[in-house]
Amino acid sequence: MSSFKPAAWPRTLRSQGWFGGTSKDNIYHRSWMKNQGLPADLFDGRPVIGICNTWSQLTPCNAHLRDLAERVKHGIYEAGGLPLEFPVFSPGESTLRPTAMMFRNLCAMDVEEALRGTPLDGVVLMVGCDKTTPALLMGASSVDIPAIVVTGGPMLNGKWRGQDIGSGTSLWQLSEDRKAGKISTEDFLDAEMAMSRSPGSCNTMGTASSMASMAEALGMALSGNAAIPAVDSRRRVMAHLTGRRIVQMVKDDLKPSDVMTKDAFENAIRVNGAIGGSTNAVIHLLAIAGRLGVDLTLDDWDRLGRDIPTIVNLQPSGKYLMEEFFYAGGLPVVIKALAESGQIHKDAITVSGETMWDQVAEVRNWNDDVILPFEKALTQHGGIAVVKGNLAPNGAVLKPSAASEHLMTHRGRAVVFEDIDDYKAKINDESLDIDENCIMVLKNCGPKGYPGMAEVGNMGLPPKVLRKGITDMVRISDARMSGTAYGTVVLHTSPEAAAGGPLAIVQNGDMIELDVPNRRLHLDVPDDEIASRLAAWETIVPVPASGYASLYYSHVIGADKGADFDFLIGGRGKEIPKDSH
Repeated sequence: MSSFKPAAWPRTLRSQGWFGGTSKDNIYHRSWMKNQGLPADLFDGRPVIGICNTWSQLTPCNAHLRDLAERVKHGIYEAGGLPLEFPVFSPGESTLRPTAMMFRNLCAMDVEEALRGTPLDGVVLMVGCDKTTPALLMGASSVDIPAIVVTGGPMLNGKWRGQDIGSGTSLWQLSEDRKAGKISTEDFLDAEMAMSRSPGSCNTMGTASSMASMAEALGMALSGNAAIPAVDSRRRVMAHLTGRRIVQMVKDDLKPSDVMTKDAFENAIRVNGAIGGSTNAVIHLLAIAGRLGVDLTLDDWDRLGRDIPTIVNLQPSGKYLMEEFFYAGGLPVVIKALAESGQIHKDAITVSGETMWDQVAEVRNWNDDVILPFEKALTQHGGIAVVKGNLAPNGAVLKPSAASEHLMTHRGRAVVFEDIDDYKAKINDESLDIDENCIMVLKNCGPKGYPGMAEVGNMGLPPKVLRKGITDMVRISDARMSGTAYGTVVLHTSPEAAAGGPLAIVQNGDMIELDVPNRRLHLDVPDDEIASRLAAWETIVPVPASGYASLYYSHVIGADKGADFDFLIGGRGKEIPKDSH
Protein backbone atom coordinates (compact mmCIF):
# COMPACT_ATOMS: atom_id res chain seq x y z
CA MET A 1 0.00 0.00 0.00
CA SER A 2 1.01 3.62 -0.40
CA SER A 3 3.11 5.04 2.45
CA PHE A 4 1.37 8.44 2.30
CA LYS A 5 -0.04 9.61 5.64
CA PRO A 6 -2.35 12.67 5.73
CA ALA A 7 -1.10 15.63 7.73
CA ALA A 8 -2.82 16.78 10.90
CA TRP A 9 -5.69 19.24 10.50
CA PRO A 10 -6.25 21.99 11.51
CA ARG A 11 -2.80 23.59 11.20
CA THR A 12 -1.38 26.91 10.07
CA LEU A 13 -1.15 27.05 6.27
CA ARG A 14 1.35 28.75 4.04
CA SER A 15 -1.08 31.50 3.02
CA GLN A 16 -1.12 32.80 6.59
CA GLY A 17 2.40 34.10 5.98
CA TRP A 18 0.59 36.77 3.98
CA PHE A 19 -2.88 36.99 5.51
CA GLY A 20 -2.50 35.96 9.16
CA GLY A 21 -1.90 38.51 11.91
CA THR A 22 -2.17 42.28 12.39
CA SER A 23 1.19 43.56 11.18
CA LYS A 24 1.49 46.29 8.60
CA ASP A 25 2.38 43.69 5.98
CA ASN A 26 -0.56 41.42 6.87
CA ILE A 27 -2.96 44.32 6.57
CA TYR A 28 -1.28 45.41 3.34
CA HIS A 29 -1.89 41.99 1.77
CA ARG A 30 -5.45 41.57 3.04
CA SER A 31 -6.72 45.09 2.41
CA TRP A 32 -5.85 45.11 -1.27
CA MET A 33 -7.46 41.69 -1.72
CA LYS A 34 -10.65 43.04 -0.16
CA ASN A 35 -11.10 45.57 -2.96
CA GLN A 36 -12.56 42.61 -4.91
CA GLY A 37 -15.42 42.35 -2.44
CA LEU A 38 -14.01 39.46 -0.41
CA PRO A 39 -15.42 39.18 3.15
CA ALA A 40 -12.93 39.33 6.02
CA ASP A 41 -13.59 35.77 7.17
CA LEU A 42 -12.20 34.33 3.92
CA PHE A 43 -8.74 35.11 5.32
CA ASP A 44 -9.30 33.21 8.57
CA GLY A 45 -6.81 30.40 7.85
CA ARG A 46 -8.86 28.32 5.42
CA PRO A 47 -7.04 26.86 2.36
CA VAL A 48 -6.28 29.44 -0.31
CA ILE A 49 -6.41 27.71 -3.69
CA GLY A 50 -4.90 29.08 -6.86
CA ILE A 51 -6.60 28.37 -10.18
CA CYS A 52 -3.73 28.47 -12.64
CA ASN A 53 -5.46 29.15 -15.95
CA THR A 54 -3.95 28.81 -19.43
CA TRP A 55 -7.07 30.31 -21.01
CA SER A 56 -6.24 32.28 -24.14
CA GLN A 57 -7.97 33.04 -27.40
CA LEU A 58 -4.55 32.52 -28.98
CA THR A 59 -4.67 28.94 -27.66
CA PRO A 60 -7.89 27.66 -29.27
CA CYS A 61 -7.78 24.34 -27.39
CA ASN A 62 -7.98 26.28 -24.11
CA ALA A 63 -10.34 29.08 -25.13
CA HIS A 64 -13.21 27.62 -23.07
CA LEU A 65 -11.28 27.29 -19.81
CA ARG A 66 -12.81 30.41 -18.26
CA ASP A 67 -16.13 28.60 -17.90
CA LEU A 68 -14.44 25.54 -16.40
CA ALA A 69 -12.54 27.74 -13.96
CA GLU A 70 -15.86 29.06 -12.64
CA ARG A 71 -16.94 25.46 -12.02
CA VAL A 72 -13.70 24.83 -10.14
CA LYS A 73 -14.41 27.89 -7.98
CA HIS A 74 -17.83 26.52 -7.06
CA GLY A 75 -16.22 23.34 -5.78
CA ILE A 76 -13.53 25.18 -3.81
CA TYR A 77 -16.07 27.42 -2.10
CA GLU A 78 -18.29 24.44 -1.26
CA ALA A 79 -15.36 22.65 0.38
CA GLY A 80 -14.47 25.68 2.49
CA GLY A 81 -11.56 27.12 0.52
CA LEU A 82 -10.84 30.49 -1.04
CA PRO A 83 -10.31 30.30 -4.85
CA LEU A 84 -8.06 32.85 -6.53
CA GLU A 85 -7.71 32.58 -10.31
CA PHE A 86 -4.61 33.80 -12.12
CA PRO A 87 -3.30 33.61 -15.70
CA VAL A 88 0.00 32.21 -16.90
CA PHE A 89 1.65 32.23 -20.30
CA SER A 90 -0.25 29.91 -22.64
CA PRO A 91 1.81 28.27 -25.41
CA GLY A 92 -0.76 27.48 -28.10
CA GLU A 93 0.22 24.67 -30.45
CA SER A 94 -1.72 25.84 -33.48
CA THR A 95 -0.69 29.51 -33.46
CA LEU A 96 2.67 29.99 -31.76
CA ARG A 97 5.85 30.17 -33.87
CA PRO A 98 8.46 28.89 -34.30
CA THR A 99 6.96 26.16 -32.10
CA ALA A 100 5.07 25.98 -28.81
CA MET A 101 7.75 23.60 -27.54
CA MET A 102 10.21 26.49 -27.42
CA PHE A 103 7.97 28.14 -24.82
CA ARG A 104 7.03 25.14 -22.66
CA ASN A 105 9.90 25.95 -20.31
CA LEU A 106 8.93 29.64 -20.23
CA CYS A 107 5.42 28.68 -19.16
CA ALA A 108 6.82 26.35 -16.52
CA MET A 109 8.96 29.20 -15.15
CA ASP A 110 5.90 31.45 -15.05
CA VAL A 111 3.93 28.82 -13.10
CA GLU A 112 6.72 28.09 -10.65
CA GLU A 113 7.38 31.69 -9.73
CA ALA A 114 3.66 32.52 -9.49
CA LEU A 115 3.07 29.64 -7.09
CA ARG A 116 6.05 30.40 -4.90
CA GLY A 117 5.61 34.15 -4.74
CA THR A 118 1.90 34.30 -3.91
CA PRO A 119 -0.23 33.24 -0.88
CA LEU A 120 -1.32 29.85 -2.17
CA ASP A 121 -1.71 26.59 -0.28
CA GLY A 122 -2.70 24.49 -3.28
CA VAL A 123 -3.40 24.87 -6.98
CA VAL A 124 -5.72 23.59 -9.69
CA LEU A 125 -3.88 23.37 -13.00
CA MET A 126 -6.19 24.30 -15.89
CA VAL A 127 -4.70 22.79 -19.04
CA GLY A 128 -5.57 21.39 -22.45
CA CYS A 129 -3.29 22.25 -25.36
CA ASP A 130 -0.19 20.10 -25.83
CA LYS A 131 2.48 22.03 -23.93
CA THR A 132 0.27 23.50 -21.22
CA THR A 133 -0.16 20.17 -19.42
CA PRO A 134 3.56 19.36 -19.03
CA ALA A 135 4.51 22.99 -18.41
CA LEU A 136 2.10 23.36 -15.50
CA LEU A 137 3.08 19.99 -14.05
CA MET A 138 6.75 20.96 -14.31
CA GLY A 139 6.24 24.29 -12.55
CA ALA A 140 4.02 22.82 -9.84
CA SER A 141 6.51 20.00 -9.24
CA SER A 142 9.35 22.42 -8.62
CA VAL A 143 7.34 24.18 -5.90
CA ASP A 144 5.62 21.03 -4.57
CA ILE A 145 2.46 22.42 -3.01
CA PRO A 146 -0.71 20.30 -3.38
CA ALA A 147 -1.74 20.37 -7.04
CA ILE A 148 -4.35 18.72 -9.23
CA VAL A 149 -5.00 18.78 -12.98
CA VAL A 150 -8.25 19.38 -14.81
CA THR A 151 -8.09 19.37 -18.59
CA GLY A 152 -10.38 21.15 -21.03
CA GLY A 153 -11.26 17.94 -22.87
CA PRO A 154 -11.24 17.01 -26.56
CA MET A 155 -13.45 18.57 -29.23
CA LEU A 156 -16.27 16.61 -30.87
CA ASN A 157 -15.60 14.37 -33.85
CA GLY A 158 -15.09 16.14 -37.13
CA LYS A 159 -17.78 15.26 -39.69
CA TRP A 160 -17.17 15.49 -43.44
CA ARG A 161 -19.01 13.84 -46.33
CA GLY A 162 -20.33 11.00 -44.24
CA GLN A 163 -17.13 10.21 -42.40
CA ASP A 164 -15.43 11.15 -39.14
CA ILE A 165 -12.28 13.20 -39.53
CA GLY A 166 -9.77 13.66 -36.76
CA SER A 167 -7.71 16.65 -35.72
CA GLY A 168 -4.29 16.66 -37.30
CA THR A 169 -4.36 13.07 -38.54
CA SER A 170 -6.95 13.80 -41.24
CA LEU A 171 -5.19 17.07 -42.05
CA TRP A 172 -1.94 15.23 -42.82
CA GLN A 173 -3.80 12.56 -44.81
CA LEU A 174 -5.81 15.06 -46.85
CA SER A 175 -2.70 17.14 -47.52
CA GLU A 176 -0.93 14.09 -48.95
CA ASP A 177 -4.06 13.23 -50.98
CA ARG A 178 -4.05 16.71 -52.52
CA LYS A 179 -0.35 16.40 -53.42
CA ALA A 180 -1.09 13.02 -55.00
CA GLY A 181 -4.00 14.46 -57.00
CA LYS A 182 -6.67 12.42 -55.19
CA ILE A 183 -8.61 15.48 -53.99
CA SER A 184 -8.82 19.10 -55.12
CA THR A 185 -7.93 22.25 -53.24
CA GLU A 186 -11.65 22.96 -53.03
CA ASP A 187 -12.19 19.58 -51.34
CA PHE A 188 -9.39 20.38 -48.89
CA LEU A 189 -10.95 23.73 -48.00
CA ASP A 190 -14.36 22.11 -47.58
CA ALA A 191 -12.88 19.59 -45.13
CA GLU A 192 -11.30 22.44 -43.18
CA MET A 193 -14.75 23.68 -42.21
CA ALA A 194 -15.62 20.30 -40.70
CA MET A 195 -12.46 19.58 -38.72
CA SER A 196 -12.88 21.70 -35.58
CA ARG A 197 -16.58 22.02 -34.84
CA SER A 198 -16.58 22.53 -31.08
CA PRO A 199 -14.38 23.86 -28.29
CA GLY A 200 -11.67 21.54 -27.05
CA SER A 201 -8.32 20.04 -27.91
CA CYS A 202 -7.47 17.46 -30.59
CA ASN A 203 -10.01 14.65 -30.85
CA THR A 204 -7.37 12.12 -31.91
CA MET A 205 -4.88 10.46 -29.57
CA GLY A 206 -2.55 13.34 -30.29
CA THR A 207 -0.32 15.03 -27.77
CA ALA A 208 -3.12 16.90 -25.99
CA SER A 209 -5.15 13.73 -25.37
CA SER A 210 -1.98 11.77 -24.64
CA MET A 211 -0.86 14.27 -22.00
CA ALA A 212 -4.36 14.39 -20.48
CA SER A 213 -4.05 10.61 -20.23
CA MET A 214 -0.56 10.91 -18.76
CA ALA A 215 -1.83 13.29 -16.07
CA GLU A 216 -4.50 10.76 -15.14
CA ALA A 217 -2.11 7.80 -15.32
CA LEU A 218 0.38 9.64 -13.12
CA GLY A 219 -2.40 10.04 -10.57
CA MET A 220 -2.50 13.84 -10.93
CA ALA A 221 -6.10 14.11 -12.19
CA LEU A 222 -9.33 12.58 -10.96
CA SER A 223 -10.18 9.23 -12.53
CA GLY A 224 -11.99 9.61 -15.86
CA ASN A 225 -10.79 13.16 -16.50
CA ALA A 226 -8.83 12.53 -19.69
CA ALA A 227 -11.52 11.67 -22.23
CA ILE A 228 -14.66 13.67 -21.38
CA PRO A 229 -15.48 15.88 -24.41
CA ALA A 230 -15.06 19.60 -23.83
CA VAL A 231 -18.75 20.35 -24.44
CA ASP A 232 -20.16 17.44 -22.42
CA SER A 233 -21.78 18.58 -19.16
CA ARG A 234 -19.73 15.93 -17.36
CA ARG A 235 -16.61 17.99 -18.12
CA ARG A 236 -18.09 20.77 -15.98
CA VAL A 237 -18.90 18.24 -13.28
CA MET A 238 -15.29 17.06 -13.35
CA ALA A 239 -14.08 20.64 -12.90
CA HIS A 240 -16.50 21.14 -9.99
CA LEU A 241 -15.37 17.94 -8.26
CA THR A 242 -11.72 18.87 -8.81
CA GLY A 243 -12.35 22.14 -6.98
CA ARG A 244 -13.79 20.25 -4.05
CA ARG A 245 -10.95 17.76 -3.96
CA ILE A 246 -8.03 20.23 -3.92
CA VAL A 247 -9.24 21.68 -0.59
CA GLN A 248 -8.98 18.29 1.08
CA MET A 249 -5.60 17.70 -0.57
CA VAL A 250 -4.32 20.86 1.12
CA LYS A 251 -5.65 19.69 4.48
CA ASP A 252 -3.95 16.32 3.94
CA ASP A 253 -0.81 17.95 2.44
CA LEU A 254 -0.91 15.56 -0.53
CA LYS A 255 1.76 16.95 -2.87
CA PRO A 256 3.04 16.19 -6.40
CA SER A 257 6.10 14.47 -4.91
CA ASP A 258 3.79 12.11 -3.00
CA VAL A 259 1.86 11.19 -6.15
CA MET A 260 4.41 11.28 -8.96
CA THR A 261 6.78 8.60 -7.71
CA LYS A 262 8.83 6.26 -9.89
CA ASP A 263 5.94 3.78 -9.75
CA ALA A 264 3.60 6.48 -11.08
CA PHE A 265 5.90 7.24 -14.01
CA GLU A 266 6.17 3.53 -14.78
CA ASN A 267 2.38 3.34 -14.80
CA ALA A 268 2.18 6.29 -17.19
CA ILE A 269 4.71 4.80 -19.61
CA ARG A 270 2.73 1.57 -19.81
CA VAL A 271 -0.53 3.44 -20.27
CA ASN A 272 1.05 5.46 -23.06
CA GLY A 273 1.86 2.23 -24.87
CA ALA A 274 -1.66 0.88 -24.41
CA ILE A 275 -3.31 4.05 -25.78
CA GLY A 276 -0.90 4.50 -28.69
CA GLY A 277 0.14 7.79 -27.11
CA SER A 278 2.27 10.54 -28.58
CA THR A 279 6.07 10.39 -28.82
CA ASN A 280 5.96 13.86 -27.27
CA ALA A 281 5.02 12.24 -23.97
CA VAL A 282 8.57 10.90 -23.79
CA ILE A 283 10.13 14.35 -23.62
CA HIS A 284 7.49 15.75 -21.28
CA LEU A 285 7.58 12.94 -18.72
CA LEU A 286 11.38 13.05 -18.66
CA ALA A 287 11.19 16.79 -17.93
CA ILE A 288 8.55 16.40 -15.19
CA ALA A 289 10.55 13.60 -13.57
CA GLY A 290 13.64 15.80 -13.66
CA ARG A 291 11.85 18.47 -11.62
CA LEU A 292 10.97 15.88 -8.96
CA GLY A 293 14.34 14.14 -8.82
CA VAL A 294 12.83 10.90 -10.11
CA ASP A 295 15.37 8.80 -12.01
CA LEU A 296 13.62 8.31 -15.37
CA THR A 297 15.49 7.58 -18.61
CA LEU A 298 14.88 6.65 -22.23
CA ASP A 299 15.84 3.10 -21.27
CA ASP A 300 12.85 3.04 -18.91
CA TRP A 301 10.58 4.00 -21.79
CA ASP A 302 11.86 1.13 -23.89
CA ARG A 303 11.97 -1.40 -21.07
CA LEU A 304 8.49 -0.68 -19.78
CA GLY A 305 6.68 -0.08 -23.06
CA ARG A 306 8.23 -2.71 -25.33
CA ASP A 307 5.71 -5.47 -24.64
CA ILE A 308 2.60 -3.37 -24.02
CA PRO A 309 -0.14 -4.07 -26.59
CA THR A 310 -1.81 -1.00 -28.07
CA ILE A 311 -5.47 -1.63 -27.27
CA VAL A 312 -7.04 1.79 -27.84
CA ASN A 313 -8.32 1.85 -31.41
CA LEU A 314 -7.98 5.59 -32.03
CA GLN A 315 -6.43 7.69 -34.74
CA PRO A 316 -3.59 8.01 -35.64
CA SER A 317 -2.86 4.36 -34.77
CA GLY A 318 -6.39 3.09 -35.28
CA LYS A 319 -9.92 4.00 -36.35
CA TYR A 320 -11.92 5.99 -33.79
CA LEU A 321 -11.76 9.38 -32.04
CA MET A 322 -11.92 10.62 -28.46
CA GLU A 323 -15.72 10.74 -28.29
CA GLU A 324 -15.90 6.98 -28.81
CA PHE A 325 -13.10 6.46 -26.29
CA PHE A 326 -15.08 8.31 -23.64
CA TYR A 327 -18.31 6.46 -24.42
CA ALA A 328 -16.43 3.15 -24.17
CA GLY A 329 -15.30 3.98 -20.65
CA GLY A 330 -12.17 6.03 -21.22
CA LEU A 331 -8.80 5.68 -19.56
CA PRO A 332 -10.03 3.89 -16.40
CA VAL A 333 -10.89 0.88 -18.58
CA VAL A 334 -7.37 0.83 -20.01
CA ILE A 335 -5.78 1.15 -16.58
CA LYS A 336 -7.96 -1.69 -15.25
CA ALA A 337 -6.97 -3.96 -18.14
CA LEU A 338 -3.28 -3.27 -17.54
CA ALA A 339 -3.69 -3.76 -13.80
CA GLU A 340 -5.42 -7.11 -14.25
CA SER A 341 -2.52 -8.26 -16.43
CA GLY A 342 0.02 -7.22 -13.82
CA GLN A 343 1.31 -4.20 -15.75
CA ILE A 344 0.29 -1.45 -13.30
CA HIS A 345 1.49 -0.60 -9.80
CA LYS A 346 -1.94 -0.92 -8.24
CA ASP A 347 -1.03 0.72 -4.96
CA ALA A 348 0.18 4.01 -6.45
CA ILE A 349 -1.56 6.87 -4.62
CA THR A 350 -3.57 9.37 -6.66
CA VAL A 351 -4.85 12.89 -6.03
CA SER A 352 -8.20 11.37 -5.08
CA GLY A 353 -6.57 9.88 -1.99
CA GLU A 354 -7.34 6.40 -3.32
CA THR A 355 -4.95 4.00 -4.97
CA MET A 356 -4.91 3.57 -8.72
CA TRP A 357 -6.61 0.18 -8.42
CA ASP A 358 -9.33 1.35 -6.05
CA GLN A 359 -10.37 3.94 -8.63
CA VAL A 360 -10.81 1.51 -11.52
CA ALA A 361 -11.75 -1.82 -9.95
CA GLU A 362 -15.44 -1.56 -10.84
CA VAL A 363 -15.29 0.08 -14.29
CA ARG A 364 -16.53 -1.70 -17.43
CA ASN A 365 -15.65 -1.61 -21.11
CA TRP A 366 -18.74 -0.58 -23.06
CA ASN A 367 -17.25 -1.02 -26.56
CA ASP A 368 -14.56 -3.61 -27.16
CA ASP A 369 -14.01 -2.39 -30.71
CA VAL A 370 -12.76 0.92 -29.31
CA ILE A 371 -10.88 -0.47 -26.31
CA LEU A 372 -9.75 -3.84 -27.62
CA PRO A 373 -9.02 -7.02 -25.70
CA PHE A 374 -5.31 -7.77 -25.55
CA GLU A 375 -5.58 -10.63 -28.04
CA LYS A 376 -7.03 -8.25 -30.66
CA ALA A 377 -4.58 -5.37 -30.03
CA LEU A 378 -3.56 -3.07 -32.88
CA THR A 379 -0.01 -4.20 -32.18
CA GLN A 380 1.30 -6.54 -29.53
CA HIS A 381 4.45 -4.45 -29.16
CA GLY A 382 3.28 -0.87 -28.80
CA GLY A 383 4.79 1.72 -26.55
CA ILE A 384 7.78 3.73 -27.66
CA ALA A 385 10.77 2.03 -29.27
CA VAL A 386 14.11 3.58 -28.36
CA VAL A 387 16.79 2.91 -30.97
CA LYS A 388 20.48 3.60 -30.49
CA GLY A 389 23.66 3.29 -32.51
CA ASN A 390 26.39 5.37 -34.05
CA LEU A 391 23.77 7.68 -35.58
CA ALA A 392 22.00 8.21 -32.24
CA PRO A 393 24.42 7.52 -29.37
CA ASN A 394 22.01 8.95 -26.80
CA GLY A 395 18.95 7.44 -28.44
CA ALA A 396 16.08 8.20 -30.80
CA VAL A 397 12.42 7.22 -30.60
CA LEU A 398 9.81 5.65 -32.87
CA LYS A 399 6.13 4.86 -32.33
CA PRO A 400 5.53 1.28 -33.54
CA SER A 401 1.73 1.53 -33.49
CA ALA A 402 1.84 4.36 -36.07
CA ALA A 403 4.60 2.83 -38.23
CA SER A 404 4.58 0.41 -41.18
CA GLU A 405 5.54 -3.13 -40.27
CA HIS A 406 7.50 -3.71 -43.49
CA LEU A 407 9.75 -0.73 -42.74
CA MET A 408 10.63 -1.63 -39.16
CA THR A 409 13.72 -3.36 -40.53
CA HIS A 410 15.09 -1.36 -43.44
CA ARG A 411 18.35 -0.38 -45.12
CA GLY A 412 18.31 2.57 -47.48
CA ARG A 413 20.21 5.38 -49.13
CA ALA A 414 20.13 8.69 -47.29
CA VAL A 415 18.53 11.70 -48.94
CA VAL A 416 19.63 14.61 -46.77
CA PHE A 417 17.97 17.91 -45.99
CA GLU A 418 20.24 20.24 -44.02
CA ASP A 419 17.32 22.06 -42.40
CA ILE A 420 13.61 22.62 -42.86
CA ASP A 421 14.13 25.33 -45.49
CA ASP A 422 16.29 22.95 -47.51
CA TYR A 423 13.53 20.33 -47.28
CA LYS A 424 10.85 22.76 -48.46
CA ALA A 425 13.01 23.91 -51.35
CA LYS A 426 13.72 20.39 -52.65
CA ILE A 427 10.85 18.06 -51.78
CA ASN A 428 8.59 18.99 -54.71
CA ASP A 429 11.41 19.03 -57.24
CA GLU A 430 10.80 16.22 -59.74
CA SER A 431 14.56 15.95 -60.31
CA LEU A 432 15.23 15.05 -56.67
CA ASP A 433 17.05 11.69 -56.63
CA ILE A 434 14.73 9.82 -54.32
CA ASP A 435 12.50 6.74 -54.33
CA GLU A 436 10.49 4.84 -51.75
CA ASN A 437 13.50 2.74 -50.68
CA CYS A 438 15.49 5.80 -49.63
CA ILE A 439 15.66 7.15 -46.09
CA MET A 440 14.82 10.82 -45.68
CA VAL A 441 17.13 12.59 -43.22
CA LEU A 442 16.33 16.02 -41.76
CA LYS A 443 18.94 17.89 -39.70
CA ASN A 444 19.03 20.93 -37.44
CA CYS A 445 15.48 20.68 -36.14
CA GLY A 446 16.22 19.73 -32.52
CA PRO A 447 15.98 21.86 -29.37
CA LYS A 448 18.83 24.17 -30.37
CA GLY A 449 18.46 23.75 -34.10
CA TYR A 450 14.98 24.91 -34.97
CA PRO A 451 15.04 26.49 -32.26
CA GLY A 452 12.59 24.70 -30.02
CA MET A 453 12.35 21.31 -31.76
CA ALA A 454 9.32 21.77 -33.99
CA GLU A 455 6.93 19.04 -35.14
CA VAL A 456 8.42 18.63 -38.60
CA GLY A 457 9.84 15.12 -38.27
CA ASN A 458 6.97 13.51 -40.18
CA MET A 459 8.17 15.02 -43.44
CA GLY A 460 5.67 14.80 -46.26
CA LEU A 461 6.75 12.41 -49.00
CA PRO A 462 7.79 13.72 -52.44
CA PRO A 463 4.88 13.92 -54.91
CA LYS A 464 6.52 11.56 -57.38
CA VAL A 465 6.60 8.86 -54.69
CA LEU A 466 3.02 9.57 -53.57
CA ARG A 467 1.80 9.17 -57.15
CA LYS A 468 3.06 5.59 -57.06
CA GLY A 469 0.63 4.90 -54.24
CA ILE A 470 3.40 4.85 -51.63
CA THR A 471 2.21 6.29 -48.31
CA ASP A 472 5.21 5.73 -46.02
CA MET A 473 8.97 5.92 -46.02
CA VAL A 474 11.58 5.81 -43.26
CA ARG A 475 12.28 9.33 -42.02
CA ILE A 476 14.95 10.28 -39.48
CA SER A 477 15.45 13.61 -37.75
CA ASP A 478 16.24 15.37 -34.48
CA ALA A 479 12.76 16.95 -34.64
CA ARG A 480 9.47 15.95 -33.04
CA MET A 481 6.21 15.08 -34.73
CA SER A 482 2.64 15.80 -33.80
CA GLY A 483 0.95 13.14 -31.74
CA THR A 484 -1.70 13.13 -34.46
CA ALA A 485 0.86 12.12 -37.09
CA TYR A 486 1.78 8.66 -38.34
CA GLY A 487 4.47 6.83 -40.27
CA THR A 488 7.80 5.10 -39.80
CA VAL A 489 9.40 8.18 -38.35
CA VAL A 490 12.52 8.15 -36.18
CA LEU A 491 12.53 11.23 -33.96
CA HIS A 492 14.46 13.06 -31.21
CA THR A 493 17.82 11.80 -32.52
CA SER A 494 20.31 12.68 -29.79
CA PRO A 495 22.69 14.42 -29.67
CA GLU A 496 21.00 16.73 -32.16
CA ALA A 497 22.72 18.01 -35.28
CA ALA A 498 23.02 21.59 -34.00
CA ALA A 499 24.93 20.27 -30.97
CA GLY A 500 27.37 18.34 -33.18
CA GLY A 501 25.72 14.95 -32.99
CA PRO A 502 26.49 12.35 -35.70
CA LEU A 503 23.26 13.28 -37.52
CA ALA A 504 25.05 16.50 -38.51
CA ILE A 505 27.54 14.71 -40.75
CA VAL A 506 25.23 12.36 -42.70
CA GLN A 507 25.68 12.88 -46.45
CA ASN A 508 23.57 12.08 -49.50
CA GLY A 509 24.20 8.48 -50.53
CA ASP A 510 25.24 7.19 -47.11
CA MET A 511 23.57 3.92 -46.24
CA ILE A 512 21.54 3.78 -43.05
CA GLU A 513 20.16 0.71 -41.30
CA LEU A 514 17.05 0.82 -39.11
CA ASP A 515 16.40 -2.33 -37.07
CA VAL A 516 13.57 -1.60 -34.65
CA PRO A 517 13.23 -5.19 -33.31
CA ASN A 518 16.88 -5.03 -32.23
CA ARG A 519 16.68 -1.32 -31.32
CA ARG A 520 19.48 -0.34 -33.68
CA LEU A 521 20.04 2.77 -35.81
CA HIS A 522 23.32 2.57 -37.72
CA LEU A 523 25.11 4.86 -40.16
CA ASP A 524 27.04 2.50 -42.45
CA VAL A 525 30.13 4.67 -42.64
CA PRO A 526 33.56 3.68 -41.22
CA ASP A 527 34.32 5.01 -37.74
CA ASP A 528 37.38 6.93 -38.91
CA GLU A 529 35.33 8.64 -41.62
CA ILE A 530 32.68 9.63 -39.08
CA ALA A 531 35.39 11.02 -36.79
CA SER A 532 36.95 12.96 -39.70
CA ARG A 533 33.61 14.47 -40.69
CA LEU A 534 32.81 15.45 -37.11
CA ALA A 535 36.22 17.11 -36.73
CA ALA A 536 35.53 19.25 -39.81
CA TRP A 537 31.90 20.02 -38.90
CA GLU A 538 30.73 23.58 -38.35
CA THR A 539 27.20 24.51 -37.36
CA ILE A 540 24.94 26.28 -39.82
CA VAL A 541 22.49 27.27 -37.08
CA PRO A 542 22.69 30.97 -36.14
CA VAL A 543 23.17 31.55 -32.41
CA PRO A 544 20.51 33.98 -31.09
CA ALA A 545 22.12 37.17 -29.85
CA SER A 546 19.61 38.18 -27.20
CA GLY A 547 16.18 37.70 -25.68
CA TYR A 548 14.44 34.49 -24.70
CA ALA A 549 15.78 32.72 -27.80
CA SER A 550 19.31 33.29 -26.52
CA LEU A 551 18.41 31.97 -23.08
CA TYR A 552 16.78 28.94 -24.65
CA TYR A 553 19.70 28.14 -26.94
CA SER A 554 22.25 28.52 -24.16
CA HIS A 555 20.50 26.42 -21.53
CA VAL A 556 18.26 23.81 -23.16
CA ILE A 557 19.39 20.24 -22.58
CA GLY A 558 19.00 17.33 -25.00
CA ALA A 559 15.71 15.70 -25.94
CA ASP A 560 16.94 12.48 -24.33
CA LYS A 561 16.84 14.33 -20.97
CA GLY A 562 13.54 16.15 -21.52
CA ALA A 563 14.69 19.40 -23.19
CA ASP A 564 14.29 21.35 -19.95
CA PHE A 565 16.66 24.18 -19.03
CA ASP A 566 19.76 23.05 -17.17
CA PHE A 567 19.13 25.55 -14.38
CA LEU A 568 15.53 24.38 -13.81
CA ILE A 569 16.20 20.71 -13.13
CA GLY A 570 15.12 19.79 -9.63
CA GLY A 571 12.87 21.73 -7.28
CA ARG A 572 13.28 24.97 -5.40
CA GLY A 573 10.50 24.41 -2.91
CA LYS A 574 7.72 26.47 -1.41
CA GLU A 575 9.55 28.54 1.20
CA ILE A 576 7.76 31.85 1.75
CA PRO A 577 9.81 34.67 0.17
CA LYS A 578 10.79 37.83 2.03
CA ASP A 579 8.19 40.55 2.51
CA SER A 580 7.72 43.01 -0.33
CA HIS A 581 7.77 46.07 1.97
